[in-house]
Amino acid sequence: MTENASRSCRAGAAAVDVREIGTIDYQRAWDLQREYVNARADELGPDTMLLLEHPSVYTAGKRTQPEDRPVDGTPVIDVDRGGRITWHGPGQLVGYPIVKLADPIDVVQYVRRLEEALIHVCGLFGVHTGRVESRSGVWLPADDRGPERKIAAIGIRVQRGVTMHGFELNCNADMSAFDKIVPCGISDAGTTSLSAELGRDVPVTEALPLARDAVLAALEGELAVSDDRWLPRPQAPSAPGVTFALRN
Repeated sequence: MTENASRSCRAGAAAVDVREIGTIDYQRAWDLQREYVNARADELGPDTMLLLEHPSVYTAGKRTQPEDRPVDGTPVIDVDRGGRITWHGPGQLVGYPIVKLADPIDVVQYVRRLEEALIHVCGLFGVHTGRVESRSGVWLPADDRGPERKIAAIGIRVQRGVTMHGFELNCNADMSAFDKIVPCGISDAGTTSLSAELGRDVPVTEALPLARDAVLAALEGELAVSDDRWLPRPQAPSAPGVTFALRN
């Protein structure tokens, strides 16, 4: 655990304004994020977290390669977050924390806090997950069902010291949507959901309050980043997953 892991990573002390906004078009949510980011950077608004679902959409981060994209011409929205291509859609909980980070800004530590929160949520459901060296997100270890499987992805941007974009947790999403792309540019692993792992339906409404509370606790340092969350594996991944972009 790093020295600052049990402290708040936020510059402000006021409570985070959590907004549960249901299903919203990706472009509209992106526009909302930019409004909130500018307001927070200008000290005209609070730290905010948007919790939502999107209609089915593919989004490509700044490191997306041509071979990652759908081969059938499915539309893709190019965005300003880090990482590569992913899918959002019904049955997937999406969270956009818009938070002014405390100095000195540590983007990797911020990503680790989001991971810790989602690892904690999966644990509450009885699903054992962890981190994979050189890759962001939350993973299940390889087992007799297949290779390592990503259950939650993280892709962020920090602009003027304020975070945007965020995380997604697969609850009861149609995972076949990932078959058209190389998710996050990673071809040697799979994707999964809480429903697939538990063998029962886990709707977004069941996971949302748990994720909300865990993310808020992680931001404050009440849920500290642990060093024992790394999944054992014989060698480092062949394709690292970089998931953040930083702009002054």
